[in-house]
Amino acid sequence: MFKITLPDGSVREYSEKQSIKSLILDISEGLERASVGAVFNSRIMGKAEEVEEDGEFRVVKFEDEEGKQIFWHSTAHLMAYAIQRLYPEAKFAIGPAIENGFYYDIDLDQKLNHEDLEKIKAEMKKIVKENPSFERKVLSRDEALKLFQERNDIYKVELIEEMDEGEVISIYELGEYTDLCRGPHLENVKNIKAVELTSIAGAYWRGDEKNKMLQRIYGISFEKKKDLDEYLERMEEAKRRDHRKIGKELNLFALREEGPGFPFFHPKGMIIRNELEKFWRDLQLKRGYGEIKTPMILNEDLWHRSGHWDHYKENMYFTQIDGEDYAIKPMNCPGSILVYQAQPHSYRDFPIKLMEFGQVHRHELSGALHGLFRVRTFTQDDAHVFMLPDQIQEEIIKIIDLSDELYKTFGFDYTVELSTRPEDSMGSDEQWDRAIEALEKALEYKGIDYKVNEGDGAFYGPKIDFQLRDSIGRTWQCGTIQLDFQLPERFELTYVAEDGEKKQPVMTHRALMGSMERFMGILIENYAGKFPLWLAPVQVEVMPISDKFLGYAEEVTKALDKAGLRAHLDARSEKIGYKIREAQLQKVNYMVVIGEKEEQGQVVSVRTRAGEELPPMKVEEFIEKLTKEVEDKVIAQ
Repeated sequence: MFKITLPDGSVREYSEKQSIKSLILDISEGLERASVGAVFNSRIMGKAEEVEEDGEFRVVKFEDEEGKQIFWHSTAHLMAYAIQRLYPEAKFAIGPAIENGFYYDIDLDQKLNHEDLEKIKAEMKKIVKENPSFERKVLSRDEALKLFQERNDIYKVELIEEMDEGEVISIYELGEYTDLCRGPHLENVKNIKAVELTSIAGAYWRGDEKNKMLQRIYGISFEKKKDLDEYLERMEEAKRRDHRKIGKELNLFALREEGPGFPFFHPKGMIIRNELEKFWRDLQLKRGYGEIKTPMILNEDLWHRSGHWDHYKENMYFTQIDGEDYAIKPMNCPGSILVYQAQPHSYRDFPIKLMEFGQVHRHELSGALHGLFRVRTFTQDDAHVFMLPDQIQEEIIKIIDLSDELYKTFGFDYTVELSTRPEDSMGSDEQWDRAIEALEKALEYKGIDYKVNEGDGAFYGPKIDFQLRDSIGRTWQCGTIQLDFQLPERFELTYVAEDGEKKQPVMTHRALMGSMERFMGILIENYAGKFPLWLAPVQVEVMPISDKFLGYAEEVTKALDKAGLRAHLDARSEKIGYKIREAQLQKVNYMVVIGEKEEQGQVVSVRTRAGEELPPMKVEEFIEKLTKEVEDKVIAQ
């Protein structure tokens, strides 16, 4: 006898083992037809799998995140089956569902191109018409090894050899295709009606550049063609917004082969970056943060003490100074801790809030580099808050409020995730339980709905992550708040408590933009290069109709400059229509046209970036309008 608990709190009892499908049918036949699987005790399961223990049960459809995982994972197998039919010599590595679709890594001597993807897609459609079912089988380790050795599936054999003795090994068969896989999968492929294979990329086996380069085929699938068409349109819009493309067009930054992963910021890009930094610095200083700057290179011993050597060494760069080993910092926290240690502290000093725009370096594989989103050096908007144990909830709430103010300034909605203890972690169970409970209480106090990511915390503590949603519906992992009992212990941080005894503080690690580079990339794509006035590199383009009116145009430009606005005078001997088009391509917020009536009336004619023509106004009136727009940080235009 076992019980399942449904989301509404109702409980159902069963006397014998049940399949997921039978449990859903017991709730509703209509629900079963619409479903793709279920979540049982936080585990995503396909309809063919069985349960016989008490647990929480939730049915999932394609529109649910877990439903998409089942659907897309199944489509990856469908694609592999089609590839096996077309290229029998292909060997298969791994093919998971990912955030937007799926991929499969294959070992094939023939280099595939777009035409080949169309052939694979056509073969997938044939298989869908045949509608084979997914059949799950459980094998012993020896049985699985024998099966894949006979098939010469070298990648599957390697994975099996690394499994523990006695570990349950499952395979899934789809027609003539057999794959080593935990699942879950759909019952069959009949509902995979809309598929697009989106791209091909190179990928080292297991992400190790010492291994063979495989071909990674990406794809996406839906139950309805309408949904696929909408997705593809969003992807086209995303291409138009690509920050690398816009960054080049607007002359904001460059990515050079002389420094892969090390971006070059140009003057216009630095204006945006400096405005972001100034805004964020001022916001934090008003809330009691003190700004610090710590060295970029620190000795090896420090990184042993911090735990980074054992948990992060493969991502670090190293050097030698005076015969001693040093590391270029991948994180700012040890430097902030050294600042804390520079003087004794009393309980009256807390909380102690230290902020730093700290440049860090982390080794990334060349294939993982991507514009400003994945680089080898970046500047974190780091802050470390040292606090008394009884201040934890209050300070976490303050950071949540600060993050809310930050993201709303840029027009972002966001969702929140709580990540718990990973396998590779430091500290006791008691410390981790206290830390997780503190974060939970802060989120609950704020009334924030959050998702739990089991095992996805930092190695030294649990964390709250903020996922931003941009103007075309994409989500971006951005800010993080990490609660840490470990580093204060490892560095023997102390303060003098009210009773005169030395005690240990608690600290949070906090980066809410995440990195200046990545946040800039997100903003470029979110605004499609059309920045709010306060961030725009050029806020006003002043354009005389001819050289005859250049003198008045210069006066207007100087007045704007004096008011602290970023104005540029286009003094070229070009037609006014050409100048306007050039300014529009550069996404300048306001275009001021100067001709005879403007000079005679000592006014300006203003055209907005959106093409709206404003009534003629005095220069002072125009300056007042723009100044208010900057101060209010208006987003829409």
